[in-house]
Amino acid sequence: MTHAVPTSFVVFGVTGDLAHRKLIPALFDAVADTNDHDVRLIGVSSQPVGAAGVQEIVRKSLADRGNRGSTVARFVERSTHALVSRDSDTLDDLGRQLREIEGPGPNNRVFYLAIPPGPAASISTMIGKARLLDAGGWGRIVLEKPFGRDLASATALNELLHEYFSETQIYRMDHYLGKEAVQNLLTFRFANPLFESTWNRDRIESVDIRVAEDIGVGERAGYYEKSGAVRDMIQNHLTQLTTLVGMEAPSSFTAEAIRDSKVRVLESVRTVATRDVVYGQYASASINGELVPGYLDEPDVDPGSKTPTFVHIRLAIDNWRWQGVPFYLTTGKRLHERSSAIVVTYRPAPVCIFHGREDDCPIGRNTVTLRIQPHEGFDVGFSVKDPDPEMQVVSKPLSFDYSDAFKDIPDAYRTLVTDILEGDQTLFVRGDEVEASWRVYEDVLEPAAAPLPYPAGSSGPKLS
Repeated sequence: MTHAVPTSFVVFGVTGDLAHRKLIPALFDAVADTNDHDVRLIGVSSQPVGAAGVQEIVRKSLADRGNRGSTVARFVERSTHALVSRDSDTLDDLGRQLREIEGPGPNNRVFYLAIPPGPAASISTMIGKARLLDAGGWGRIVLEKPFGRDLASATALNELLHEYFSETQIYRMDHYLGKEAVQNLLTFRFANPLFESTWNRDRIESVDIRVAEDIGVGERAGYYEKSGAVRDMIQNHLTQLTTLVGMEAPSSFTAEAIRDSKVRVLESVRTVATRDVVYGQYASASINGELVPGYLDEPDVDPGSKTPTFVHIRLAIDNWRWQGVPFYLTTGKRLHERSSAIVVTYRPAPVCIFHGREDDCPIGRNTVTLRIQPHEGFDVGFSVKDPDPEMQVVSKPLSFDYSDAFKDIPDAYRTLVTDILEGDQTLFVRGDEVEASWRVYEDVLEPAAAPLPYPAGSSGPKLS
């Protein structure tokens, strides 16, 4: 990655947790690993922290990069601050500050909005009105999910963005798409005919996509009360995984071809009805001898809240490949483990020859499990003969682990920040894709009745 034109990476929300934990380390790694020192971080805030304040934030964010001292020092030294007024409805003064920092000549600019969705929409408008992406080089704007809170607001946000920016300038960030195991889904499917030739309704019985969290809402209760599990996880992360499992082969490995295929499968997903959803909400329970609060006991949560912290959804895809194959999407907080996986279960053998009665057949289902976290890799479950004098069939896994095969697997944010700088939109969500995904869940964003309670530390409510 070599840029003849210098790049300003402008971060709104530089004093926040996302910038500290994820964004700043990712930008440093993306720049340092390619020896491209012509990227400058400019932190924007309404707090007068100054260049020294931003540099201290950057230094703390990179504290674990001690073995790259001189490179860290250079990155810190080039980082600076731009002050904006919280009460202003224009960013014209920010434009002036950027020109002073950048000096004469053309510049590329990235505006990364590491801020909540409400302010992000208004800041996007002000960036567009002030024409801040126009600095002689290319310009890009990056937004974190959620992109709206329903179909109407997502459509309105797209219209607002498209008033000032082309779709090629807009990078909608869903960090799940940067995870190595998620990126590998396309390779797994389309570079291995062994799997792709059976990836259809004739061979596959069901697809389970699960994202479990062992933590509660914590300090995010205020946000979570307005969102719930469908908006927070299902509509974005799990739906993105669904598109990668369900899409047809793209015409080429390009951003537009891949995203076209994802949109096509989303257009085939039936709008979810309430009968296809189970909502849950975690209740107080003892975990490892410690009593943890239930959702209704969390600070800033309405004691009568019906906000779901667990959702199980059955999706139906009405197309030639997937007709009749249920896709089960499950996510929840305060569960017994932290894990993310896709489990593809194959149909049973048509005839059982290993036992006297077909209804007592010992052969298990073949499965493909794509592990996303905590241990990226995949397992293929198959049947083998147990080395026993009598004929015994048992199920065993054939496993692949990324950490065993590859060193230095990049963090998801590092991958995505690199793609932003390179102008590769493959792993970013397109506007029509956002609207298509909201359409699927429009009728089930919130439960009509109180969610089913489940004990914190359990696997969730009973699914009937």
